[in-house]
Amino acid sequence: MIKEKRVEESKTIMTEMIMPNDTNPLGNLMGGNLMRWMDIAAGVCAAKHAEAHVVTASVDHVSFDLPIKLGNVITITAILTRAFNTSMEVYVEVQVAEITGANLRKSNHAYFSFVALNAETMKPIKVHKISPENPSEKAKYEAATRRRELRLILSGRMKPEDANDLKEIFLPS
Repeated sequence: MIKEKRVEESKTIMTEMIMPNDTNPLGNLMGGNLMRWMDIAAGVCAAKHAEAHVVTASVDHVSFDLPIKLGNVITITAILTRAFNTSMEVYVEVQVAEITGANLRKSNHAYFSFVALNAETMKPIKVHKISPENPSEKAKYEAATRRRELRLILSGRMKPEDANDLKEIFLPS
């Protein structure tokens, strides 16, 4: 049965300490390691919401705003922004701090898309609706349809003329 769930119900927070095997020769966290952890946190969030297995469908632009150094501690927060039919969008934000918690700052963010699957048939299944409650959740929820259209157009799975919100960007008047 498809029900409506609150954003808070699937929120996922993951913490990692940056160790020597996570870094490049300059002592910075390697981007691929960060993306892996972001994907894990986002996947857990999506699976909790869908109450099913999920697979990553896409990752939007990943920003690398600040370097993350050896010995830093990162906190990865994943929240569901929108549930569509069988897919979901998850916003992931990374904050970095010293081991003491000092100097906390945002270092990265991205949007991930997931599809929920039936574990036996491996076919997509419908996901629960989401109920945004605060202004931040509502803003991300409303903007999710535009981000989804952009992803679909750029991947060739939607023609620009079939878009609702972004048609005018891709087609001349």
